[in-house]
Amino acid sequence: MKITTGELARMVEGSLEGDPNVIITHPSKIEEGGEGSITFLANPKYESFLYASRASAVLVEKGFQPREKVNPTLIRVENVYLTVSKLLNAFEENKNKYTGIDSTAKIESSCQIGNDVSIGPFTVISGSCVIGDHSKIHGQVFIDKDVTLGKNVLIYPGVRIYKGCVVGDNCIIHSNVVIGSDGFGFSPDASGNYQKIAQLGHVEIGNSVEIGANTTIDRGTMGATRIGNGCKLDNLIQIAHNVQIGEHTVIAAQTGIAGSTKIGSFCQIGGQVGIAGHLTIADGTQIQAQSGIASSLEKPKGKWYGSPAIEYLAFLRSYAEFKSLPELVKRIKALEDKLKSNQS
Repeated sequence: MKITTGELARMVEGSLEGDPNVIITHPSKIEEGGEGSITFLANPKYESFLYASRASAVLVEKGFQPREKVNPTLIRVENVYLTVSKLLNAFEENKNKYTGIDSTAKIESSCQIGNDVSIGPFTVISGSCVIGDHSKIHGQVFIDKDVTLGKNVLIYPGVRIYKGCVVGDNCIIHSNVVIGSDGFGFSPDASGNYQKIAQLGHVEIGNSVEIGANTTIDRGTMGATRIGNGCKLDNLIQIAHNVQIGEHTVIAAQTGIAGSTKIGSFCQIGGQVGIAGHLTIADGTQIQAQSGIASSLEKPKGKWYGSPAIEYLAFLRSYAEFKSLPELVKRIKALEDKLKSNQS
């Protein structure tokens, strides 16, 4: 992406101080800026890097007053972080701006392919799939029969989407995600041998969902595993069959959610959390990393920590006492010795 500082300032609705004709080609960290880069200053502790920066342009808050001479062109904006988000998205869109269908892609004739769709090399799209307008599918993706992708979906290399699954508009699915694999369903027979239970459901993913690399989402045994609108899933998450996740819930890496659990909207779940099956997690719940959830959390907007988890502040108080146990043991032993001494 190439854009002048003047064009960039207009794009982000900022005011320019400096040369409007400087060419910007890429973003950078403020301490690593170089010719052609744009960086930003939002946290005052990084201000010292501004005066030595070799970046071509810097985003700053409208009211920022430099203490020393600034060499880069400044672009003043209302909210630096929001502007940076918008700018990075623009660079990302440009990076993924390729069109057309590669000659090595295999697409069944019964598929419906929308307008301005890109499909990379060695991708397979099976029969009766629907691919929405402006979607971009990288190479070596496998999409099984009867899958529906919405508009403006971005799928990175190596993704696998099983039969009958549905992905909404504006979703991003990172490399090696598996959507619709069999749920972990087995039943022991009279001899104790585990017999597989057929998994006949599917997965439904809402709009504006992002799914991190190597995350797996199992299909329902019957019915659907559902991920609500606006959810953000990190890498290496396991979501079991028939799990329901409400809108705008975020889940960090290595979390595992067992079958048929219902998680509410606007929840925040830290990394390496384990959630048992058939539970209900209330809207707005916050769960600290490495917590274990063994029973339903029915209080909305509760905060939980530990394994098994208890309320967050109660855990912190308990942990403070736990750290004091060795000293308490010493004091108790000293008191016991003193009592024995007085008795004798």
